[in-house]
Amino acid sequence: MSENGAHGSTRPTSPRMNKRTPSDRKPQSVASAVGSVRIIGGRWRGTRLQVPAKPGLRPTSDRVRETLFNWLMPALPGAKVLDLFAGSGALGLEAVSRGAASAWLVEADPQLAQALQAAVARLDAIAQVYVQRGDALAWLRDGRENAVFDIAFVDPPFDADLWPAVLELLPQRLAADAWLYLESPVNHTLVLSPEWALHRESSTREVRYALYRRVTLVKVP
Repeated sequence: MSENGAHGSTRPTSPRMNKRTPSDRKPQSVASAVGSVRIIGGRWRGTRLQVPAKPGLRPTSDRVRETLFNWLMPALPGAKVLDLFAGSGALGLEAVSRGAASAWLVEADPQLAQALQAAVARLDAIAQVYVQRGDALAWLRDGRENAVFDIAFVDPPFDADLWPAVLELLPQRLAADAWLYLESPVNHTLVLSPEWALHRESSTREVRYALYRRVTLVKVP
């Protein structure tokens, strides 16, 4: 199962017409089906990227992404971005398309990670986008990478309840004034430490999405 909440739509592509009868056709498994995600703004606007249709790969609608990147617009130019449960890569790639300097995409599922690498190559973005295949929590615990990020996207699989573990480990990877985007079920209450100030939030019928800004806490004598 993928580690990610499926940034972007994974709409199946239309099958080609052929002369085989229905009985001649082999059924296509959910894991092998291919959908697509559309980058909605910036230099790659309108580009559709192929994404394996995986169980648990949850779409993030174009409307939600448009709202998020309107919130982030002033922070994007030159930013270093972390897409922690990358899935389709829609958030990290959208950020670079709109002016972020670089993006680090972390994805545990081998097929999704391979699709991300293919997308990065197709966009000629290897110098800006790095795909890390592996478990997100293990990567956060591993101190070998010294990268510090300005923006982090955290959209984990909802049924795994990974938010507490991520929020405990993530700050060491982020700048002192970093932005943090979180997606969660609409009826799920996330508890963040006082260092995260809510900037904007909204919801759909199923998802709450929110943007936080890291603030410096001053100790009172």
